[in-house]
Amino acid sequence: MKLERLISMIYMLLNNEVISTSALADKYQVSQRTIYRDIDTICAAGIPVVSYQGANGGYGIMESYKMDRSLLGSYDVDTLVTILNSLGTVFTDEQASETIRKLQTIQRDTSGPSLTLDIGSRRASTDSLRMLRTAIKTKRLVSFEYISMKNERVHRDVEPVCLMYKNQNWYLYGYCRLRRDYREFRLNRMTELAVQDMTYHSDHALPVQERKEYSARTDLSFQVVLRFSTQALAKALDFFHDADKQFGVDGSMTVRLKFGSARSEWLQPILLSFGSHVDVVEPPELKRQLRSTIEKMLRHHSDPHTAPYEESS
Repeated sequence: MKLERLISMIYMLLNNEVISTSALADKYQVSQRTIYRDIDTICAAGIPVVSYQGANGGYGIMESYKMDRSLLGSYDVDTLVTILNSLGTVFTDEQASETIRKLQTIQRDTSGPSLTLDIGSRRASTDSLRMLRTAIKTKRLVSFEYISMKNERVHRDVEPVCLMYKNQNWYLYGYCRLRRDYREFRLNRMTELAVQDMTYHSDHALPVQERKEYSARTDLSFQVVLRFSTQALAKALDFFHDADKQFGVDGSMTVRLKFGSARSEWLQPILLSFGSHVDVVEPPELKRQLRSTIEKMLRHHSDPHTAPYEESS
């Protein structure tokens, strides 16, 4: 639409000292004659466009007319540009690009960002994010197969509300028609994602962002103490960076974790991935559980007649 092109062109002119007619024509996929008419329209609206002659000529806006740079602090502008640029690696969003161009007109420091942010995903996840965002904007039902924490594969029909990025993972928040309640779905556990033609008309509220800490509502009485060798320090910190840590004279690291339950099914696979570079100091029952799991694995892989995924007794 012409109005959208004119608004976008104004910000292009604000963001560049001089920009040529051919560059504007290529940008908006119109003829140079159309650009001349657009420039006349912008001038008629009271915006002082200046014409520059010569090989490097083109159009620009009088410097005195440009936005007051004191409107936002340089830190605010840099941070907003960084966030929007990061979103641009996931979503093809012309509105975000336009906002970046607006902010760059008042960006003071052009030496380079002091902050970078990468929230990109694998290609498959990126495609899913774009599909889900489209479904949210158009209020269309989405369907997918979902693997739950119990390793159950269940078909879900969901009215999508919003996408959330937390704990280095993307989630879909929406109303699940199967459970008849709001749920969060982790994207990497979705398969066969599809956006349906069916629209929904409910006005769903966004999720409540303010949540109580787990420690405030749970008695953290179950303690695990682990000792990691020097060969596993980096990996251990990746998994347990929030735990209490103590380094030994030999370079090993001891971490203390507290939970509200003695159930450790989620912890076992993590500890097994460390191989011989972790020692369970306490509790002894966790050490026994790990030993039992390793023995089952050995029996499973040593018996050529064991069926795939058969649980050894």
